[in-house]
Amino acid sequence: MNTNLLNAKFARIGARLVVADRPARRSRMAGAVSLDVQSDRRGEFFEIARRPDAGAEVTVLDARPAERHLLLMVREAGEKSKFLCGHDERHWFVAGIPESAPVGTVRQAVEALKPAAVVAAQAGMRLGADARSRRKNAAFVRQGEWFFLPAPDFVADARLVLPWEPITRGNGGKPHWTEWLYRTGGETVYVCTRRPNGVTEGQYKGILSANPQARSWGWRVMRRNPGVYVKGRVRHADHATIRLPGWHQVLMNTEGESKAMKSVAFLD
Repeated sequence: MNTNLLNAKFARIGARLVVADRPARRSRMAGAVSLDVQSDRRGEFFEIARRPDAGAEVTVLDARPAERHLLLMVREAGEKSKFLCGHDERHWFVAGIPESAPVGTVRQAVEALKPAAVVAAQAGMRLGADARSRRKNAAFVRQGEWFFLPAPDFVADARLVLPWEPITRGNGGKPHWTEWLYRTGGETVYVCTRRPNGVTEGQYKGILSANPQARSWGWRVMRRNPGVYVKGRVRHADHATIRLPGWHQVLMNTEGESKAMKSVAFLD
């Protein structure tokens, strides 16, 4: 690992990098190497943590200073993992790229993070490259990892529309709060800080039976991988509030398909 070269590449996009010989506490994992965004008195910085005995190779495939994004590749034991590192509105982020996507540039990585329905919608609108990279265009609105696709023909049962409901990836991160939400399908799960991805009702009862104190863990009943539609305002502490005038289908980016995020669920 050429630390000096990596530092120079991250500096090109205006970011600080720290390489540490230890595992990170919160991270996007790639075997013996982990990636994270940390902060100190100087602000946020990227951290690449590795085990001291790790023989992994870490390289930057593409850097786009104007967009403040770069594409990082970790190669270990013959396997490759790729990560998009960049700045979105107010903060730096790391996103795992699905291994099935043959990407070599930042622009390709951005497109690989879009779910199939989003790709189809922007193709249907014949959007150019610049329009596709915006957070709001004729095909979708994006806030962080969430895409909102216009659904003008969708009709919700007014009795089942809920005010100010959260949507979350399920990894313990900050939720996005939606002014009006309607859900369809999905699996009922019980969620708390110790089980952020949720457990089924049977698993929930088993946990309580084995440990009665688990009743005080602050459980919340949610839906795993439901169909979700929202309208009105969508708020998040790290992003500007968006306003959706009509019903929009909610879709999560494809980071969950990468090995780094394979254990994370869409919870609502």
